[in-house]
Amino acid sequence: MYSFAASLRAHAARRPDHAAITTGGGRTLSYGELDALSSRVANALIGVGVEPGDRVAHVGRNRAEFAATMFGASKVRATLAGASWRLAVDELGGVLADADPKVVVVDEEFAANVQAVAARVPGLRQVVVAGATGDFDTWTARVPSVDPGLEPRPDDVVLITYTSGTTGLPKGVMATNSMIEAHLTRPMPWCLDPASVMLVVSPVFHAAGSAWVFLGVYHGAHVVLLPDANPRLVLRAVGEHRVTHTMLVPALIQFMLQTPECAGTDLSSLRTVVYGASPISETVLSQALETFGCELAQGYGMTETLGPITFLYPADHDPALGLLRSAGRPSPGIELAIVDPETGEERPPGEVGEVWTRSDQNTIGYWRKPEETGALFRDGWLRTGDAGYVDDRGYLFLTDRVKDMIVSGGENVYPVEVENALMAHPAVADVAVVGVPDERWGETVKAVVVAAPGGVPVPDELIAHCRERLAGFKCPTSVDLVDELPRNPSGKVLRRLVREPYWKGRARLVQ
Repeated sequence: MYSFAASLRAHAARRPDHAAITTGGGRTLSYGELDALSSRVANALIGVGVEPGDRVAHVGRNRAEFAATMFGASKVRATLAGASWRLAVDELGGVLADADPKVVVVDEEFAANVQAVAARVPGLRQVVVAGATGDFDTWTARVPSVDPGLEPRPDDVVLITYTSGTTGLPKGVMATNSMIEAHLTRPMPWCLDPASVMLVVSPVFHAAGSAWVFLGVYHGAHVVLLPDANPRLVLRAVGEHRVTHTMLVPALIQFMLQTPECAGTDLSSLRTVVYGASPISETVLSQALETFGCELAQGYGMTETLGPITFLYPADHDPALGLLRSAGRPSPGIELAIVDPETGEERPPGEVGEVWTRSDQNTIGYWRKPEETGALFRDGWLRTGDAGYVDDRGYLFLTDRVKDMIVSGGENVYPVEVENALMAHPAVADVAVVGVPDERWGETVKAVVVAAPGGVPVPDELIAHCRERLAGFKCPTSVDLVDELPRNPSGKVLRRLVREPYWKGRARLVQ
């Protein structure tokens, strides 16, 4: 049976000296060393009372301590809950209070934020700080490196990944061992083996980041972790470590292509670059094909599906096929349906509807949120919230979002959360937040504001007001002032009408 623990144990036994994890600082752990360190983490967790089913939270960048915590938690059948270090302090407190971990492992640069909200976490017993001035090393050095030997079960919730909801409140997406096994054993548009070198750029609190760590270990590959999605650092890492596979958001691909060092970097080791999470232009896609000189593959999915449910394979990237705007076709064993979101009736090929999916890799639900879990599913189908159509060849094309989510540079932003922050400003009487076109990020956040009586909204002040309350990527990059917002008879703001002028002449596509 698959589990994080079983995967690491197997490769540590077969190839203990093979490189497992390398961090941006140049530290490398072999499979034997990662296995031993994760066993120390497991024993340290047991020492503070962590039992099967308990949560262990991680707040930090892509570092070796994350991998050790992920596999160590699995060895005691605990659940790893990843929290974004990008969140504002109050937001972070809400996520940790919801996860209610017994232990939080946090990078030293974010330790003060965790300590500030620790009182909100009723079950918290210890905060462990990773870094030069932290206590992670002494915490793990005090216990033996002997594997505690617990065997994870198929239905163990091994991961909780937090994602925003339409209300703006974070939701913990649960993933079990059996879900992850279903995902890993499906065909994918790349070949991985122990000779592969996988570069992980996406933050590990994202499904894509953590998935590329356990995907690499599943295949016994060498996983290179970068702490920041800096285009120069990515290019340097590809050349230095002879990276063969990586997953990049389109905005980062564009930044890399614009970086002067790109032309002089040896990219010949690249075999496959996977892209997804936000729109990509055909211009950037064509430049990437030419510059990277390797195969490109697209994956479409969401945190609730654990990862991609459709793939656009390298062969599909021939411009003559007319598929560059497609999200690909579903993987074997994954069902896809285009339905009327109100009636649930399936739409024929070519007609737009909501994308629904059904498979054994879908989440079992949201942590401690039964109502939201119920709304996510209908008759066993998971409702993605994306709108699109399937052509007569079975390829999925995404056209818009049923929900109003904004995807900016691979980060999900929900308008209600930003609107709530802006409505707290005394100069704002009404506001609608929408995504507008952006050449770098695909789309970016715009606030359309109605002034309060006697108020004079100043765009820079409103943006600064948001930055005090929200993560930076959620904050508006521009503010427009209007006399009133369009509403339907029941009073609901019609964001579609607010958004339309900014997208005139441009297709708002999601990938």
